[in-house]
Amino acid sequence: MIASAYKDHLGRPIVAVTGMGIITSLGQGLQDNWNALSSGTSGIHGITRFPTDGLSTRIAGTVDFIDIPAPNAVERSYAFARETTIEALAQAGLSGDFNAPLFLAAPPIEPEWSARFELADRSPPADHPGDAYDRFLAAMRQRPDPAFHEAALFGAISERLADRFGTRGLPVTLSTACASGVTAIQLGIEAIRQGRTTRALTVATDGSLSAEALIRFSLLSALSTQNDPPTKASKPFSKDRDGFVIAEGAATLVLESLESAVARGAKILGIMKGAGDKADSFHRTRSSPDGGPAIATIRAALADAGMAETDIGYINAHGTSTPENDKMEYGAMSAVFGERLPTIPVSSNKSMIGHTLTAAGAVEAVFSLQTMLTGTLPPTINYNNPDPTIILDVVPNQKREKQVGAILSNSFGFGGQNASLVMALEPA
Repeated sequence: MIASAYKDHLGRPIVAVTGMGIITSLGQGLQDNWNALSSGTSGIHGITRFPTDGLSTRIAGTVDFIDIPAPNAVERSYAFARETTIEALAQAGLSGDFNAPLFLAAPPIEPEWSARFELADRSPPADHPGDAYDRFLAAMRQRPDPAFHEAALFGAISERLADRFGTRGLPVTLSTACASGVTAIQLGIEAIRQGRTTRALTVATDGSLSAEALIRFSLLSALSTQNDPPTKASKPFSKDRDGFVIAEGAATLVLESLESAVARGAKILGIMKGAGDKADSFHRTRSSPDGGPAIATIRAALADAGMAETDIGYINAHGTSTPENDKMEYGAMSAVFGERLPTIPVSSNKSMIGHTLTAAGAVEAVFSLQTMLTGTLPPTINYNNPDPTIILDVVPNQKREKQVGAILSNSFGFGGQNASLVMALEPA
């Protein structure tokens, strides 16, 4: 292959995907997840991790089948990331130290309520109501608790992954709300394009579902309260949608320069053609209703990929199932794709796996690549009452066999964190 074949339209190294790993509420591993997703199976179920009596939402897409040494968000998120990375490296044919950068998307970390209560019980008596923080510090100094300390460290997950897999340099941990998974991938893409490395490990994980997280999202009126049956609650782009279903999961992608991957004989799973991101200052949690930043994000991703709107054959929508976000995303896609939009298949993985928050962008990137590799478009399930104001081909309820060569995947998060990826099959 001639050298120019390894460069993109801007003369940058082409970035290939050579390994993928995934965990969601549908199961562990790419094959089990894809079989369930493409068949329209839902992983949403009643919550058993903590009592839900009196709560308006009692369902989620928790991942409860991975053993962890302590019941907290750090241990869960690390375990998910570890397992997906093992799978991705095996598929990429890489062993030993990875010897390249790690970019990790991880959830904001807070101690579980049970850990806080235990700490409060062994803290000195309060002199006045405002000294709780000082009391907690005194208790920790009196009897250090390494497990509690690690459970409250945002960077603990990436440090452990770096040690386990032998990555090089300072591991980067980031959190850009629901766009985090795409942001991690974007950082890996840029590191390779800039010549700083020939490969990168990009991981996104979220095992943060707790009673407190559920209550906080409920107070924002963001969660579905259609608890019975759980499998029917997430219904993106439907008229009777009432909120998203919170979930957990993780995904790892091994990114390499195409030249490096070909040189070592790696199987090319797909190409990261372009990435775009835009910040939205409209509101702390809501996206701008006019979709302006989302429109700019999609256009930025297409421009970065050197592709036109007509090159996209399928869209993996953010598709959260919240009334406002689905409407905003439809408006943004309409502005970009115009009259052609109703002819482009657009489906939402979240109808089956729920919203995996920090992990969502990477999870959906894996599913997007698998869509191209298999020639199967996964459905949007629970689409029985279409919203007449949202005119889309959502691949309703049943998968569809169709080969597509380029996919757009959107992630539009809380606080106006918007990111999109354009992916394609291996170049000829």
